[in-house]
Formats: sequence, structure tokens, C-alpha cells
Amino acid sequence: MKKLIVLAALALSPVFSAQEMVNKPVQSYQTAQYQAKRKAFVENLLSKMTLDEKIGQLNLPTSGDFTTGQAQSSDIGKKVEQGLVGGLFNIKGAEKIKAVQKVAIEKSRLKIPLIFGMDVIHGYETTFPIPLGLAASWDMNLVQQSARVAAKEASSDGINWTFSPMVDISREPRWGRVSEGSGEDPYLGSEISKNMVYGYQGKDLSAGNTILACVKHFALYGAGEAGRDYNTVDMSHVRMFNEYFPPYKSAVDAGVASVMASFNEVDGVPATGNKWLQTDVLRKLWNFKGFVVTDYTGINEMIEHGMGDLQQVSALALKAGIDMDMVGEGFLTTLKKSLDEGKVTQAEIDMAARRILEAKYDLGLFDDPYRYGDAKLAAKEVYNMENRNIARSAAAQSMVLLKNENQVLPLKKSGTVAVIGPLVNNSLNMAGTWSVATKHAASVSLMQGLQANYGKEVKFLSAKGANIDYDAKLEDIYAAHGKKTDRDNRSKEELLKEAVDVANKADVIVLAIGESAEMSGESSSRTEITIPQSQVDLLNELKKTGKPIAMVLYTGRPLALTNVKDIPDAIVNAWFAGSEAGNAISDVLFGKVNPSGKLPMTFPRSLGQVPIYYNAKNTGRPLSQDKVDKCVYERFRSNYMDECNTPLYPFGYGLSYTKFSYSDMSVSNPNPKGNQTIQAVVTVTNSGNYDGAEVVQLYIRDIVGSITRPVKELKGFQKIFLKKGESKKVVFDITPESLKFYNGELKLDWEPGEFDIMIGTSSDKVRNSKINWTKE
Repeated sequence: MKKLIVLAALALSPVFSAQEMVNKPVQSYQTAQYQAKRKAFVENLLSKMTLDEKIGQLNLPTSGDFTTGQAQSSDIGKKVEQGLVGGLFNIKGAEKIKAVQKVAIEKSRLKIPLIFGMDVIHGYETTFPIPLGLAASWDMNLVQQSARVAAKEASSDGINWTFSPMVDISREPRWGRVSEGSGEDPYLGSEISKNMVYGYQGKDLSAGNTILACVKHFALYGAGEAGRDYNTVDMSHVRMFNEYFPPYKSAVDAGVASVMASFNEVDGVPATGNKWLQTDVLRKLWNFKGFVVTDYTGINEMIEHGMGDLQQVSALALKAGIDMDMVGEGFLTTLKKSLDEGKVTQAEIDMAARRILEAKYDLGLFDDPYRYGDAKLAAKEVYNMENRNIARSAAAQSMVLLKNENQVLPLKKSGTVAVIGPLVNNSLNMAGTWSVATKHAASVSLMQGLQANYGKEVKFLSAKGANIDYDAKLEDIYAAHGKKTDRDNRSKEELLKEAVDVANKADVIVLAIGESAEMSGESSSRTEITIPQSQVDLLNELKKTGKPIAMVLYTGRPLALTNVKDIPDAIVNAWFAGSEAGNAISDVLFGKVNPSGKLPMTFPRSLGQVPIYYNAKNTGRPLSQDKVDKCVYERFRSNYMDECNTPLYPFGYGLSYTKFSYSDMSVSNPNPKGNQTIQAVVTVTNSGNYDGAEVVQLYIRDIVGSITRPVKELKGFQKIFLKKGESKKVVFDITPESLKFYNGELKLDWEPGEFDIMIGTSSDKVRNSKINWTKE
């Protein structure tokens, strides 16, 4: 019991102290002394390398899952020995990695070490909530700590490079990869972006327990047309700089070591071959000093875009600023010929090789190529109880209470509870998508978590109730990457009858429905973003029992829940919560943790509203606010005949078991001038019956601008903890920096005039005050 109390405290407070936080980029790399030493070493090494060896550094193949005995005899091993490989990815385990590194160090001519990458997206073996879920915590300490834990685990097992964070802004829930990002907002996304970089890279990249971060996908991948993966992106530069670029730049400003190019085109040129993106913006404008890697076969895929044959697109990528070719081997097989034909230069090849070697130097690999990966250390660091407790806390804080009528939640620690749904006994799906290193079989299912934590006090009955989908073929598609959905071959009538029988024996129903893990993620676009009908039918049947229903929603994206939201008494959006999912969900359901998550992405009423997001712009014919609030149609105004303008659940929304009251807000100076700082202040009171955490959100609207401005923009937030009856004054500092945007000439500046300052509990529930800010 003592351990459970500790976990409850963890779930309501930062998981590590502010002193342990990294709040600025790694500084050692910015000293002239360090840079001079690194430059001398790398230039000396380059002078000894053949052309083939330089091009080899640009080659990043996937390893396959070969054993240590195959490290030298495999095709990859032979290329490593010949100096034709710069790094490997998708190889797991300290001993395997050491065996391959040994080939590079002992068999290759110049003994240049390899870097080893992996998709450590939301944890290594200890898996945290999917990134969209973690973003719902709005807790930057927690975000950074999740990356720190992942880096410690991965590095102890031989990995020194992760393809994370994914920071693509997206307002498109049909796109499955929203699960891998931080939602729709550039400010929140930027805060998460830099804290993920700090967590992975720490204060010293050569420490042995930190890893290279790789911000992706540069750029605009989340804005694909029709929500279809890998699809065309087309937008104005003003929108790019104001709405989509900020999280990438935030990662660069935080010192991110590498960047991954995106699959989509930008301005008619695929990002992998887009010099404006990879050189003009990334390096010249933002001063990025690291290296750029393609996405999986990104160079080769430019052929299908219509950019030429493999030799042409490889040359295009190199000249654009790409340094490393993932899997495609276009660089390896064509650059030598292109150099002979004058299509690329020696300087361009040297520059790419130089950047890879600099990264290896920063990791300390030239001092000790085996510093990453120690089987004994991994046995202690990976998937230990301390890390699992942090993951449990993070999972509980990520959950969003969408509804709680009649205070059905938290559940009573007595009586009988029916636990029903297609995944309630399924561990394999709890971690969600992009969980490459997860110990899936060891993940805690919902039923396991409930039994382990409350089985002595509560009687739990279980039934499947329905399959994920009526369509067996479609469900096979959903069960990708070994994440079986355990399809039940009984008829739907049999499944429903069993569920109703179990429900009739219980006092309350916990119904877990929604998506399976791989219904979102890469190559998981959906044209309908609703809960499958098989599960809706289950919900409707259970409603007939008259028993209270607490619905646990599994999802990797915003869903259109209009057809189901009125049926259950309570809805907890659990996302995909990671290794400790079942424990964390039980913590929330029974009130050990008071949910405090807020939505990082808008939930639409229907697919027809998509894209829908809070920081939209007005039209010249906006619907009047009273008609918006009442969902009244008005002809010749910007609205729908058959649906409201408003979302089902807005950005920043999330309930609590307690209630938070906001005072009227005030500003310290309604008429600031120049570079003054003003304070926006509100008092928040916990006026309910439980201790709890609240995310207080600051929004600003620029009333008149040289270009049209959004109706509101998130500019700050604070997550505060209040005991029952406690009040706290929350203060936001506002400076002209908060007012800046990229104008029509793409200059970052602020413009004097009237501003609406708003503070509230979500993007649609705010207190406001107007100010007039002059330049002088």
C-alpha cells in the first residue's frame, strides 16, 4: 500500500526536480576551443579517407535482425569492413551492436566507428504514452523526463541516436501519424520539441547515457492533402513560418544534433531534394550545425515524384543539403559517377561526410567506440521498476476526462464492476504505435491493472463484447506489427449476449472501446474517424441494462464521437498509455490520480468539419458569436447547414474530478509601451471535493494586423496543483516577444495596436481583457 501512495504523489507532481532539468542547449559544443579541436581531428581524418570511404559515411542501411555471429559474414558486415557504412539502425541489444562495432574498429581501414539508431519514439522498453497522449499532460518536466528515461535505457543497450522527436503540426485527424506528434498548436509543440531534445541529449552528448536527437519530419509532413500519408503539401510561406515551422526551429534552437527530411513535397519539390528547406531555411536562416538524414528510402522515392532517375535524385538530395541516405543506397551507388560527370562536387561530398564525423566526435565514439552498450548496465537500466513507475505516472497524467455526469467517476472501491471491450485483456496493444523496442507481452492490460490494484476490494467480471470491427479483413490490417487483436470467431449476437449477462451482474460498467494500436500511426490513414460500428452496437446494448457506464477510450487520434458521447455517463480518453497502461487507467478510474490532461488537438463533431482547429482566422462573413454558441444556421455566413461550427471537444479541454473557479483576470498595465513587460493575472480556486491539477492557459489575439491574424493563439500555460479549497494567483509575463509574428515580408516582428488577452481552462472558456500596446 505504501508504494501505491508514492505513485499517487508522483502522478500529481513533477517526476523530478527543476535542478535536474536541462533548460538550454548543450554549451560545450559552442566554445571556440571545442570546435577548433573537433575541426582539426575531423579534417585530419578526412584527408586520409578515400572517396569511397567518404561516401560510405553517408550510407545508413537497416541492419535486419542478424545475430552477433553474422556481424562479419553478412552483406552489411562486409560493407562495414570496407568502410561503406556510416551507421546502422533497427539493431537491438548491446552484444549485437558491439559485435558490429567491432567489425568497424578492427576490420575497416581507418577504424571509423558506426552510429546506431532506432525509432525510440515514446520510450525504449519502458514505454510512455504515445506522443499525442504525452502532449495532453501539458507537463514539460514530464515530457523531458520521458526522453531522459528513454535515452538512459537505449544508450545502455547500445543505441546512440533516436529518430525523435516528431514535431509535425497537424490539424488533420485522418492522418494516422498525429499519434506520433504533439497536436495542432505551434506554441505547445515548440515547448514539447525543445524539452524532448533536452531529455535525449542532456548536457553532454559524450556522457554515454545520452543520445543524438533527430527532429522530424522537415518539413510540413503533417499537412498532407486529404489526410493521406506521404501526400502532397501546398501552403503559403506565411503559414509555414507562423504555424508549421516553429516546433522545428525550437528543436534547432535547443541544439538538436540531427534533422530528418520529410516525404512530402514543398513548393513543388520533394523535401528530400529541396535546397530552400534543407539549406536556405535550416542552415542559413536558423544556423543549424548538425546533419540531415533522409527518411526511409526518401531519395529513391523522388523518382516516383517525377524528379529523375536514381542518379539524378541522389545528386539533387546531396546538393539540397542531405548528408545521410537511409536505406536507399543512392549515394553509395551513384555519387562517384555524378562526381566524375560534374553533377556534384567533391566539396559537397566532403561537407556531408564532415557532418557525420562531427556527430560521431560529439558522441565521444573516437575516444571510446564501445562507450554505448553494456549488457550488465542494460540489465539494470532497461525496464526497471523506477522507470516503470515514471511511465505509470506519465500515463495517468496524460489521460483526459471528457465527460463525467452524476460523478460516476471515480469508481467506488467496492461492489462488482463489469469490464467489457475488445482489448480489455489485450497487452499487445497497450503501448500504441511506434513502440519498436517495447516488451509488449509484459505491458499491463486494463484487466490486469484493475485486478492487481483493486482485486481484493472489488469483484471484476470480464467480457469481450465485440471485435474491433465487423470486417475481419479490415481487422487483419489493423493488427500490424504483431499487435494481434485476438479476434473472436463467435457471432456478434453471442458476444453481445455474454457482455449483457456480465453487465447485469455488476453495479457499474467499465467499457473500453475505440481503436487498436495500429489503427493510427504511419500508413494508417482513415476516411472515417469514428469508433467502428461493432463497438458502437456494444455500447448501445449495454446502455439498455440501465447500469452506469464509464467509457475508456483507446485512440491515437481525435475521433468524431458525436454518435456515442451521450450514451456513457463518463468518458476517459486514455490514448495508448504505454507499458503501464492498465495500472495507470486503474489509478484514474478509482481516483488515486485525479485526471488533469488537456486536449492538444481538437475533436471534431463530424468528419465534414476537418480540418478544425482553435487558432483559425475569421472570414469576412463570420457567424455571430450568439449563433455560434446556439448552433444556429445563418445564410450568407461562414457556417454549415447541417452541423455546428464548434468542435465536439476544443483544444485545451479537459475535466477533473474537482472543480476549478477562475476570478476575473487583470493586467498590470492596459497601455504598455515599447519593450515593457506586463503581467496578466488570474486567481484559480479548487472549489471542488478533490485535490487536483489544472492547466491554466494564456491566449492572445492581435485585433488588427498587416496580415490577417488568428482569433486567438496560445502564448503560455502553467500547470498548477491545488489542494481542496486552495487558491493560487497565476501570473503570466507578456512582452513584445509574445506578440511577434512573420508578416507578409516574412519578417519576424510585432505591430502596435489593440490586443485581447485571455486566460482560461481551455481555448473556448476564457476570461479576457483588452490592452493597447504602442511602440513608443
